Amino acid sequence: MFLYIQEVMDVSGRLLSLLDQKQVRSGDPLFLKTLCDTFLHLSSDLEAAYKEYLANYSQVTVIENSYKQKEQLWNDIIKIIKSSAPEVNATSLSFFLVMPVQRIARYPLLLQTIQKHTEPSHPAYSLLEETAHTSIALNYRINEYKRFREVADKYKKSESLSIRDKINRLNTHSIAKKTARISQYLKHETGMVPKLVDEEFDALEGFFYVLEHGILLLLENVEMYLRHLQSFLACKTEQFDFDMDGEKEPICYKEITTALLQWVLPSFEKRLRTLIHKPLCCLRDLLVGPRNLIRKRLDKLLDYELIEAKSSLSYEEQAVANNYKTLNTLLLNELPQFNGLALQMIWSMLGTFSCLHRDLASDMEQLFLGFAQQLPHSAVEPAVFWEWAESAVLEGARRLETLCRSVEETLNAPVAQTLSPSSQRRLKQLMDKHGSGKIYQVTVAVAGTRDLDLTLNKGELVAVISEMDTRGDKRRWLVDAGGRRGYAPSSKLIRYHQPSDDPPPSPHLTFPDGAPGLRRHSYTVYTEYRPSSVSTLPLFQVFAAYDFTARGNHEVSLHAGEAVRVLEPHDKRGNREWSLVEARGSQRGYVPSNYLTTAPTSLAPPGFRSFS
Repeated sequence: MFLYIQEVMDVSGRLLSLLDQKQVRSGDPLFLKTLCDTFLHLSSDLEAAYKEYLANYSQVTVIENSYKQKEQLWNDIIKIIKSSAPEVNATSLSFFLVMPVQRIARYPLLLQTIQKHTEPSHPAYSLLEETAHTSIALNYRINEYKRFREVADKYKKSESLSIRDKINRLNTHSIAKKTARISQYLKHETGMVPKLVDEEFDALEGFFYVLEHGILLLLENVEMYLRHLQSFLACKTEQFDFDMDGEKEPICYKEITTALLQWVLPSFEKRLRTLIHKPLCCLRDLLVGPRNLIRKRLDKLLDYELIEAKSSLSYEEQAVANNYKTLNTLLLNELPQFNGLALQMIWSMLGTFSCLHRDLASDMEQLFLGFAQQLPHSAVEPAVFWEWAESAVLEGARRLETLCRSVEETLNAPVAQTLSPSSQRRLKQLMDKHGSGKIYQVTVAVAGTRDLDLTLNKGELVAVISEMDTRGDKRRWLVDAGGRRGYAPSSKLIRYHQPSDDPPPSPHLTFPDGAPGLRRHSYTVYTEYRPSSVSTLPLFQVFAAYDFTARGNHEVSLHAGEAVRVLEPHDKRGNREWSLVEARGSQRGYVPSNYLTTAPTSLAPPGFRSFS
């Protein structure tokens, strides 16, 4: 409510102080010259203070009316006003706040009255005339600025209206106006009529949108940075027991991590939010006003172009032209200031961001120096230390890579699931129609996002019709889902192997009469074949009973009769339908367990190749 009142009081006090310093009486011949020189000297300061106060004065009435709605508060305000200034009998705050509005308008009247009663032959008459014209021009510029601000306040507000509210606002006039704008815009785009070009404004508009993009991108990155920092702070690794009591390294690690997570990093996060994130959010909110004014200027420009060629304008058409010119002038005057201040703020925040990280590095360096002497490698030469650090990092990277491969093998291990009756019927239908070699299973749920895409559940069976789409993209396969046909990502499909308890006899295996039968997937101690004439257990060999072709890096291809070494009789999830084996050439991978068989080494099949 008292916004800019201090500036008005300061400039008025300076005007009075300069007049008092001259110590010139009203009857002195130099009095008029002193008065005019003082006013001209402060005219720019008077304009700067009063134009902001008058532009904001409309808010005074709004705020005062809101106070009047609260009876107790308003009674307290009136009581304070009457006790502070009983001689004026004021009944509201606006009684005092309207005085600067009246004062700036009286300066031209006072100077013109003095001019009226001054002889033209007076030495200061020409200076007085100039001062009177200056006061009139000053009031004119203040009124224009106030009008610009009113137009800006009217159009820069962003309203969130529902569809019903927008429909209720429609009338014959608004529909005709919007239709005319769309027609004019289409004429511009098709080249039927030339567009009114303002190169100065176009440059300012382009720079504004570049700044807006940069501000929003910087804010997005800062928010992402803060989220990552919060995730790091949430990891309380120092609370875990490493079972390494008495060793210096874990103790130092716990103390350093505790200091980082409880003091250093929280302080850094608080400063980052206060000095970077909060100003960026405010700057983002300030972009709304100029953006709305720029869009509204385009609408007013389309309206103005429709009446520009007319020789005489009606009252409404003149108002349309004035609105466009006012908006255009306002943006040309204030958009460069906004762009400059916004750019200055961005550079300042980037500099602050760098300073925050410099302070963080300094705090962390001081923290680590306090524990450096306790670590075992603190006394070694820098070259030796960095050589050790590099080798330790490489060793850790190697272990991490091994772990990642192990996890990948675990995740990619084939999964055999028991089929429901409906899935078994679909499997039979698809196999009868497409054959067993075309049956695939969905590894993860698939949600269709494009035309002709299928939405499939995990474990669902499909038959592959084509291993590419119509554009030749091999990442999308055409599949049959039991009546529904469409595309599915190939990366989420895996060939389906139907579990079989009793596969057909292998044509590559022959056994003499009376020999014990072969046991599939028998990797434990052999107890069924115990010849009475032999007191020790015979040796057995595992080999492939059927040909198998690998479908991925986690599987290995085998030929019937090829010897293998079983590393694990199950996959990583304990499923015994798949076994991890090592074939010739140290190739490792998974194969179906029912594709493997065992036989005594003396009963090796024809063409048997021993594994060594």
